[in-house]
Amino acid sequence: MADILTPVLGESVSEATIAKWTKKPGDAVKKDEILVELETDKVSLEVAAPADGTLTEILAGEGDTVTPGAVLGRIGAAGAAAAPASAAAPAAAPTPAAAPAATSGASGGALLDVKTPVMGESVAEGAISRWAKKVGEAVKKDEVLVEIETDKVAVEVASPADGVIAEIVAADGATVTPGQVIARISAGASAGAVAAAPVPAAAPAPAAAPAAAGKASDHLSPAVNRIVSETGLNTAGIAGTGKDGRITKGDALAALSSPAPTAIAPVSTPAAPVAPREVGPREERVKMTRLRQTIARRLKESQSTAAQLTTFNEVDMTTVMNLRNTYKDAFEKRHGVKLGFMSFFAKAVVAALKDIPAVNAEIDGTDIIYKNHYDLGIAVGTEKGLVVPVLRDVDNLSLAGIEKGIAGLGKQARDGTLSLDQLQGGTFTITNGGIYGSLMSTPILNMPQVGILGMHNIVQRPMVVNGQIVARPMMYLALSYDHRIVDGKEAVTFLVRIKEGLEDPQRFILDV
Repeated sequence: MADILTPVLGESVSEATIAKWTKKPGDAVKKDEILVELETDKVSLEVAAPADGTLTEILAGEGDTVTPGAVLGRIGAAGAAAAPASAAAPAAAPTPAAAPAATSGASGGALLDVKTPVMGESVAEGAISRWAKKVGEAVKKDEVLVEIETDKVAVEVASPADGVIAEIVAADGATVTPGQVIARISAGASAGAVAAAPVPAAAPAPAAAPAAAGKASDHLSPAVNRIVSETGLNTAGIAGTGKDGRITKGDALAALSSPAPTAIAPVSTPAAPVAPREVGPREERVKMTRLRQTIARRLKESQSTAAQLTTFNEVDMTTVMNLRNTYKDAFEKRHGVKLGFMSFFAKAVVAALKDIPAVNAEIDGTDIIYKNHYDLGIAVGTEKGLVVPVLRDVDNLSLAGIEKGIAGLGKQARDGTLSLDQLQGGTFTITNGGIYGSLMSTPILNMPQVGILGMHNIVQRPMVVNGQIVARPMMYLALSYDHRIVDGKEAVTFLVRIKEGLEDPQRFILDV
């Protein structure tokens, strides 16, 4: 038996609050595996397992205040039975699913844990998107069991062995971290041999939290108390996400950053709590996916960080369209891919970036980093939201190479199989709203890039050519740029270079 102790919290820090347990009584743990997060008024600390074994008891539940040296829980030998939950940790009691899972393992085979995989650099958590199997169903080794959605990519988790789903630990919508057990499989068992364990319910909607928040505000953690005393934050209207609706440090910081005028108020005049708007019979409330939350956050960060400005021009697409119509059949027969407009735009963009290097740069503190490589982000709309995969070294690709690369990235984006490497490191972005019928737009920068080109719909418009009014296929171009390092002259010249390249594609061949 090994005790899990509260560590020394730092100079002048005498207590902490239990923020979250990552394991439940009865779960197997490895030495140095993170078990619990502590929150102080200065920092957050992680407490690791002192030994291999089974978490048998939790003595301090989420939201409880602890001091250095206090026993948080106990670890017994591997397979040890979980002790009854103490009064201090009612929420940490074993789930009803644990008992059927153990029985199933005895009758059908050894229980194997299905764990959340490492989801990529800087990705700390994901959300269960959809289970492909239910408890009691037979599975094959390497068969996809569940899809986990992160703020960047979707990750599929496969079965580690043949058998039967004995228990689903994390239901649809649950937040999971790398290494966390999300299900258990009875290896070698057959369908019907395993008793169906109840699937844990998804986390309750936050709409019910305001009622409990009022009582929880009377028992604030040291971290939250410090924020309240220093800022005058009014906690009456904050919906706590901690145990029993308690307000966590994260809730307090989120309230401080909220644009709502009632987020900070004099302590003597607390504002009345504001309940979420009720949904009517003709409405539906749906939680934003992690991808959509990330898109929203990054776009807002982009607007708040960069000095964004958009300049416009128009391009006569006659020459490019004639060239495409003349050679599209031979091109597809030779290269196995259709000849589109994006390859011409990519070539024109690279030529313009070489001419105006400030648009192919980024800001790092007080330095400017000029990129001598040309990796273009191509915005792709999918059912789950907008993603921007990166086509590498476009300056070294032919028109066919560009078309093949864009087609491959587009398919992966729609299938949800893009890797993190394919979504990072672009130097400039192209977005084509014209495929949806957009006539004009002002695209938002894909930070830390300082330029993004917006393509639009091709429309026949009357133009004056050699003194005659003729109909021409015209497209508006929009360049949004970061005015902190790109001047107006450079931005306008950049768009003119693209216009020249598209109206006279022979420039690509002659490199002029």
